[in-house]
Amino acid sequence: MEIRRIGHIDVVATDVPGAVAQVVAAVEGDGPAIFGFCNAHSVNLARADPAFVTATRAGVFFNDGSGVDIASRLLYGTRFPANLNGTDLTPAVLAALPAGTGVFLLGSPPGVAQKAAAILAERFPNIRIAGSHHGFFSADEAPALSERIRASGARLVLAGMGQPRQEKWAAANAGAVGAVILCIGAFLDFTAGQFVRAPLWMQRAGIEWTFRLLQEPRRMASRYLVGNATFLAATLGQRMKR
Repeated sequence: MEIRRIGHIDVVATDVPGAVAQVVAAVEGDGPAIFGFCNAHSVNLARADPAFVTATRAGVFFNDGSGVDIASRLLYGTRFPANLNGTDLTPAVLAALPAGTGVFLLGSPPGVAQKAAAILAERFPNIRIAGSHHGFFSADEAPALSERIRASGARLVLAGMGQPRQEKWAAANAGAVGAVILCIGAFLDFTAGQFVRAPLWMQRAGIEWTFRLLQEPRRMASRYLVGNATFLAATLGQRMKR
């Protein structure tokens, strides 16, 4: 398994079939595992948050977006084999799961996970929705929630609470949950229709982030306008040290 370190995060270099196969193989096993996605924002967060870096080392992370692809070219002389963002890879994983696999949806504001559950159950008849819960739970509520997930019989947990919270939760609770955790960002929101994805041509061009910026300029301006410049500068600094 080829690993490329982007900033402080180790990223697996693989294609869509390879990534799907890794997640499905873990689900077919009997232990916990963690999978997530690394984009430019992830790298920026990791630079200032050692606990987030530690959380990423507990799992397998795939590349997400044009930023880390540019970084790969600058640092390793080649692009990643494919863009493995969670919004596109998660449906491929669900479609490949064995019949009857229990899936628990965790994340987003109250009501969103339940709505996404109904949609996914219809879209993927091979899976069994084992339960759902919003992502706005307290640290005191986490142990009971982990026990509920374990009792549900879910083999896959889709965790969408935003970075770095979802990864930290996964690293701290994977053992208690006893299942595979796939950190999915806004996948539940997109599935439930809370957000609209960029047109396909923008996705293919690697500029889906500009559409998100137009949708939520106040929240996303710092992440994309300032963050992208910071990410590029840090990547160039990493290249100079190699």
